[in-house]
Amino acid sequence: MNSLSSEARQRRLNALVDPNRVISLRAYNLILTGTVLYGLLFNVLLCRESIVNFVFTKVNPVVFLIAYFVCVIAGVVISNKSDKPAVSFLGYNLVVVPVGLVVAGAVMMGGFSPSVVWHAFVTTAGVTVIMIAAGLLFPQFFAKVGSILFFGLLGVLLGYVISIFIPGVNLAITVISAGMFSLYIGYDVYRSQQFPRTVDNAIDCAVDIYLDIINLFLTLLRIFGKSSDS
Repeated sequence: MNSLSSEARQRRLNALVDPNRVISLRAYNLILTGTVLYGLLFNVLLCRESIVNFVFTKVNPVVFLIAYFVCVIAGVVISNKSDKPAVSFLGYNLVVVPVGLVVAGAVMMGGFSPSVVWHAFVTTAGVTVIMIAAGLLFPQFFAKVGSILFFGLLGVLLGYVISIFIPGVNLAITVISAGMFSLYIGYDVYRSQQFPRTVDNAIDCAVDIYLDIINLFLTLLRIFGKSSDS
């Protein structure tokens, strides 16, 4: 999902004024990829039964919900505002930890069979690899779809509201949202290559791609979960 404001976009572009901060394309993409993988692996570690049981049985749900939104919003703001890699990485972790707990809760307490979780994981990994390649190989395509994806995402949110009153459309909306998040991975990968190649920008871009991948996984989990129930 797009967590990048116009102000943050301009800040990343302005990093070009200091050539000492620019690194090689290879180093930039290695840091970007490593940061995303770190977040995903950290989420896997959070899927321990003891952690999930403590958070979702001992912690007040209202307190958890408030803490979740505060941490995620603060993490995104800190990452986008800071031009220091260490501070941006702190912001990244403020997003990764609460989001990871939600993912762990969905996996461990959602009633999904291990085969459904594995199917969603493998499919997410495959789609991610494909969309990363697409974002790098077809920049002209993704340069044109930014506004389309934004309005498409708004349409999906509206569709979920409609599905409250017309439950039969819920699965179709979920499938469409999976397609939207898949395209967002390619778009955010494309966009990451347009910014000056600094360590801070690599970490900032990792936030966007990480959130895209997590949203895709959770969406596929719902799709495959519903398919297994039918």
